Amino acid sequence: MTRDSLTVTDNRTGATCELAISDGTIRASDLRQLKATGDDFGLMSYDPAFLNTASVRSAITYIDGEAGILRYRGYPIEQLAAGSTYLEVAYLLVHGELPTAEQLHAWETEIVHHTFVHESMKRLMEAFHYDAHPMGMLIASVAALSTFYPEASEVDDAGNRMLQVHRLIAKVPTIAAWAYRHTRGFPYVYPENDLGFTGNFLSMMFRMAEPRYTADPALERALEVLFILHADHEQNCSANAMRAIGSSRVDPYSALAGAAAALYGPLHGGANEEVLRMLAEIGDVRHVPAYVERVKAGDFRLMGFGHRVYKNYDPRAKIIKQTADSVFEVTGRNPLLDVALELEKIALEDEYFVSRKLYPNVDFYSGLIYQALGLPATMFPVMFAIPRTAGWLAQWLEGVVDPEQKIARPRQVYVGRGERDYVPLERR
Repeated sequence: MTRDSLTVTDNRTGATCELAISDGTIRASDLRQLKATGDDFGLMSYDPAFLNTASVRSAITYIDGEAGILRYRGYPIEQLAAGSTYLEVAYLLVHGELPTAEQLHAWETEIVHHTFVHESMKRLMEAFHYDAHPMGMLIASVAALSTFYPEASEVDDAGNRMLQVHRLIAKVPTIAAWAYRHTRGFPYVYPENDLGFTGNFLSMMFRMAEPRYTADPALERALEVLFILHADHEQNCSANAMRAIGSSRVDPYSALAGAAAALYGPLHGGANEEVLRMLAEIGDVRHVPAYVERVKAGDFRLMGFGHRVYKNYDPRAKIIKQTADSVFEVTGRNPLLDVALELEKIALEDEYFVSRKLYPNVDFYSGLIYQALGLPATMFPVMFAIPRTAGWLAQWLEGVVDPEQKIARPRQVYVGRGERDYVPLERR
């Protein structure tokens, strides 16, 4: 036996086996050595929701939930949010290193080159009902992009893969802005690529009759920071969906549409919308103590607190809280902010929440910022999907070239009926 191994005894048979430990893990397939009978498939691990199963080896994002640490390619999120642009972080996620000035210029130029979408996409968008959810429009439109670029299915071609990466990072904001304009009944605004990534997006969202829209620098920077914070977050639900769909070797547009669909859910990208509804329901600072008591009594959950991974204060929440201050200086103070601050204060001091390590997460303040920008709650998951595009693509690129990966197909524990004979309809 070696020190880096685990010895397992099967009490059903008395058999033992030695399992190698690598990077703090054992291979689940090694458990198949343990069989109850000769024709037994072998022991499987059962792990609903992947609570303790690593399905990939990744060099993209590191999280230490106990310590409240988040790093992209080794760089602390706090440093990137303070000094980077979103496109610089997107380059880092995709390529693995921060770009030089020359590399960044070439990357930005390449992205800008692809911001326009085919005019047929406009007709597709116009076909949606006036009150269609923007996220549903985004998912359908991204999936439709695959029909415009059939060469995208050639996923084994490295150059071709990178071309689709450029296209998706560039086109998703255009589609997102058009989805918003559609729900407002406004004409679609085309990209103005000399405005920068976030400035161009804000122009496509909010430009009206003026010949040129220029966003307030504080709001543009705040959006840049939010995009950086949301760019990737390890093997979450949507990243797992991106990798699982991509494992079938489908084009990245189809895979990303599936990832966006996963993000659509209220437990993932829709969580900040739920926070806003909770704050509106509380309504006033005076009602916070009673609301907290109802949470403790089990009447409902406290939205925006706690996280599957973080058992400490979410590092992104700290940055967003600071960013909110700069936004409200421009837009005016959101009346729900006082409710949020009081709720946070009580939760951080109450033993019930402290003992359960229920600290504010990234969703707690982001909805307030988006609301201050004038966005409806239905746009919140779309605002999440725009920056997460880079993270999804980085995860997809890593999975496509990983020699250990095969098409995703988890095992199951069958709990249904045993074999039985078919009964004709007239005898049932």
